[in-house]
Amino acid sequence: MPELPEVETARKVLEEALDREIRSVDDNDEWVCRPHPPGEIAKALVGGRLTAAHRRGKTMWCETVNRDGEEGPTLGVHLGMGGRVIVTNSDGERVGGGPERPDRQPRKPEWDRFTMNFADGGRFRLFDKRRLGRIRLEPDLSGLGPDAEEITAADFRTRIARSRSAVKARLLDQSVIAGVGNLLADETLWRARINPAAPADELERTELDRLYRNLEKSLKSAIANGGVHTGEVIEHRHPGGHCPRCGAEMRHGTVGGRSTWWCSKEQQ
Repeated sequence: MPELPEVETARKVLEEALDREIRSVDDNDEWVCRPHPPGEIAKALVGGRLTAAHRRGKTMWCETVNRDGEEGPTLGVHLGMGGRVIVTNSDGERVGGGPERPDRQPRKPEWDRFTMNFADGGRFRLFDKRRLGRIRLEPDLSGLGPDAEEITAADFRTRIARSRSAVKARLLDQSVIAGVGNLLADETLWRARINPAAPADELERTELDRLYRNLEKSLKSAIANGGVHTGEVIEHRHPGGHCPRCGAEMRHGTVGGRSTWWCSKEQQ
């Protein structure tokens, strides 16, 4: 599943769809648009505009106004495992984001799971081969903790250390902190030299502060370089891999129900 850096990139692309009159909406994919029946999202949005694109953790949503300029419903956009936000201008050219990724097989029309057509001829599409993305009105954000990019050091310490669970499990709990996924957790813990299975409530304040600083660094690097897959330790997370910092063998196990890699020397 895309993590915070990838979703932030998608949010920036979605900003290219703001302040454009919505001419029509294809919301006929009943699975991606559940629980809304076909036409319900279109009825709520056509004639209006998207006015702001927000993100908390891995969750995105847009504010809207209706055709009369009054506040409209919130539109939730979730990428799922491999969904992409694609916005085009009146000439059909992609705007926002980097170069378009080539597909290994010819595109199928049904991979555009949701389409919003603008009066200027442009479009916003949720492109998703695996059909795991989600579009819905008035998404529930109440179960999300503070965004991992915005949380303060003090709040981070309190939230992480509140449980005896493994520290990696705490990082992955979206109700504790929103936005950290498996790769980002491994990268952050490796940078901080903390064992992923360490009980969170046994970490010293200095360790929690080090973890916080390295989460900030990991996020900043991933956003700047195109995603969590660009992390320093990520390419070494495989059998026979070695720590890029000290050369020790990388270890593998399951922590918090997730596949986990750590340095056998520096993360004991």
